[in-house]
Amino acid sequence: MSWGRAPDDFRPTANWEVLRLRAELLRVIRQFFDERQFLEVETPILSADTVVDRHLDPFWTADVNRPADITPQTRLYFLQTSPEFGMKRLLAAGSPKAIYQISRVFRRGECGPLHNPEFTLVEWYRVGDDYHTGMDLLAELCEVLFGRGRPRIYTYGEVFTRFVGIDPYSAAADQLRQRAEALGVAYPASLSLEDRDGWLDLLFTEKVQPHLGREQPVIICDYPASQAALAIVRKGPPSVAERFELFVNGIELANGYHELRDPEELRQRITTANAQRTREGKSPLPPTNRLLQAMEAGLPACVGVALGFDRVVMIRAGANSIREVLAFPFDRA
Repeated sequence: MSWGRAPDDFRPTANWEVLRLRAELLRVIRQFFDERQFLEVETPILSADTVVDRHLDPFWTADVNRPADITPQTRLYFLQTSPEFGMKRLLAAGSPKAIYQISRVFRRGECGPLHNPEFTLVEWYRVGDDYHTGMDLLAELCEVLFGRGRPRIYTYGEVFTRFVGIDPYSAAADQLRQRAEALGVAYPASLSLEDRDGWLDLLFTEKVQPHLGREQPVIICDYPASQAALAIVRKGPPSVAERFELFVNGIELANGYHELRDPEELRQRITTANAQRTREGKSPLPPTNRLLQAMEAGLPACVGVALGFDRVVMIRAGANSIREVLAFPFDRA
C-alpha cells in the first residue's frame, strides 16, 4: 500500500555531492573542536525537561499505549529543541571545561526555505570564557567554515539604527509600529500594539537582517535586555543581553550567550515566557526542570553557542532551500 505517496517519494532531496559536503563539514567541525581540547558528548534527545521559550514549540509524547490513556497526571516527554539543558547539567556536574555536541533537534511548526522541524545543531560550551572570548571562538570557527575573513562585530543598536533609523533600546512599541508603517513593513493583525519585542523582531527581520554578512560574515551583539533568553543581562544604560549571533549572506547561523547562572532569575524568565505563551494561545511548558537543580548546585561561568549546521551547508553549497541539503526533509521523513 502506498498511502497516496508518489512512486519516487523514497528518494532524497539532496544530491550526493551535497551529502558528501555535509560529511566533510562534520569532519571539519569535529577537527576544529578536537584541536582545542573539547570533549564531544551526547545528551538525551527525549527528555521530561524542555527549554521554555515564547517562540520555540517542542514536539511531545507520553509513555502510554494509547492517546486515550493520557491523563492530567501523565508524565510528558519532549523532543529537545536544543541540547542546552543536558549539556549545562554536565557542566554543573564537573565535566571537562570544554564540551561540544552535534545533535538532532526538533522544533514544531518550523517549515520553510530555512527551517525543517528536525535539524542538526552544533552546540558548545567552554568554562572560563567571557562575552568577548566566546565571540572570538565563534569567529575562528566561522573563518574555518567559510574562508571569508574574520567576522566584523557590531552591536544590535548600531545596525538597527543604521537600517531602521530608530534606537531599539529606548523606542516604545508605538514608536516601532509607526516606524514599520513609515518603512512600508507589512505586519500581521495578530501583532499586539503593546508587543515591543514583536515589533523589534519584525523590523530586524525585514529591514536589518537581509543586509548582514553580505561582504563578509558579521556578529551582532548586545541584544535588548528583553531578548536575553538564557543570557546574562549587563546593566546599562542601556541594559543589554550578553547575547550574540552570527550572520552570513543575510542568514542567521549561530546564537551565543554569556550564560545565565542564577536559578531565581531563570525561574522568573520561565514564568514570563509561559505567561507570553498563554496569552498567545500556546500551552505553557514545565516550570520546573533539572537545569534549575544544576544551577542551584553551581553552574560554572561559561559561554555557550548553538550553530545551525544545515544552514552552514546551504551557504557552502549555494543552496536556496534547506531541502537541498537534507537527505529526507519533513514531508519525506
